[in-house]
Amino acid sequence: MIYTNSQQALANKIDDKPQLSNWKDWKWQLKHHIRNLEQFEYLTGIRFSDEERAQLEATFAKFPLSITPYYLSLIDKKNYKNDPVFKQAFGAVEELTTLPSELADPLSEDKDSPVEGITHRYPDRVLFHVSNVCAMYCRHCTRKRKVGDIDFVPSKEQLRKGIDYIKQTPQVRDVLLSGGDPLMLPDEKLDWLLSEISQIPHVEIIRLGTRMPVVLPYRVTDKLVSILKKYQPLWINTHFNHPNEITASSREALAKLADGGFPLGNQSVLLADVNDCPRIMKSLLHKLVQNRVRPYYLYQCDLSEGLSHFRTPIGKGIEIMESLIGHTSGFARPTYVIDAPGGGGKIPVMPNYIISWSTNKVVLRNYEGVITTYQEPDSYELKNCDRNCSECTLELNIDGVDENEAIGIEKLLSDSCDTISLIPENNERLQRRDIND
Repeated sequence: MIYTNSQQALANKIDDKPQLSNWKDWKWQLKHHIRNLEQFEYLTGIRFSDEERAQLEATFAKFPLSITPYYLSLIDKKNYKNDPVFKQAFGAVEELTTLPSELADPLSEDKDSPVEGITHRYPDRVLFHVSNVCAMYCRHCTRKRKVGDIDFVPSKEQLRKGIDYIKQTPQVRDVLLSGGDPLMLPDEKLDWLLSEISQIPHVEIIRLGTRMPVVLPYRVTDKLVSILKKYQPLWINTHFNHPNEITASSREALAKLADGGFPLGNQSVLLADVNDCPRIMKSLLHKLVQNRVRPYYLYQCDLSEGLSHFRTPIGKGIEIMESLIGHTSGFARPTYVIDAPGGGGKIPVMPNYIISWSTNKVVLRNYEGVITTYQEPDSYELKNCDRNCSECTLELNIDGVDENEAIGIEKLLSDSCDTISLIPENNERLQRRDIND
């Protein structure tokens, strides 16, 4: 078993009588995670001034500290103030600054929660919060309000409420297990949970979001993989933010999951002074696809409390996407999204490649700045859609097809109703009309 000098020295400091096998024991890692400033200073040799210590203690009183020994070992102690691992794992006094635009629950997950543990925002899928516990508390977490519930893991009775809701809601075909981190659940409990959900007839796929391959890759054991393999199709999303997080241990964890047959994706968050650089982002994406992980989302940092120092302008994200589109493989590019405050869901934000268009021609530009045209078809016949799929002449032939009512922009584009505009509630112009009438 190979250890870096930093890891072996750290293991020796943590445990008076360390066994070399301890370092890759994920339960040992959790037992010895770093919870306070004194431990951090002792294990890293980094020292803070009295003023810094007072500010940090105040930060940790509101937003707790928790770092795995593994992730701690990745910090560049000589240049920690600029280190991307340090910035994601260790607190900063800036977290105590809450702007008027920042909220404890910026995505209104609690308001969109019909029962405990479930967030039902999109029509056909739900997010199932199965744990508030993480191996490490990321400083940029959008659910900082929940990780303050230290060591809270729902009981089977509490999880049953979410399972029952999914059973009673037949439109739910996709269940995302999230938290906290679902892989903080013991193997047996995770096995039970997946078994219960997979037996629901209308659930087609289960997804699992985890940061374990990043902060505690040793959690991905052969036993865990054998349990997960029983519940295909199971999709797994990771959360790498910087190429420095892709180590030999994380690559081994990703290989086990990919070899287990799980489609792997990655969701990164755009973080100021961490990865807000086109070269850094491209390096991360290339390393991900080398390890059979497809970049899925690049998130604009949410409006959670104390995250203003992490947020970049949206223009920075657009700049990064400009550096990727046309400059690297399509499957190596994530979709840049803003998770809309108030629960509006993920909104894609991309560079604009359509310059103009007319009734028969579209003017476009490519990544090089070349301007070109696309000729629209002259012979396309308008096909009115009344959303009566059972009588459609197209070769649909989907058993049990649902005939859902169109909403939003889809409603304006469809021919199933006479709606010509969507008008926000309490529109002043229409209120004036009502008064005048």
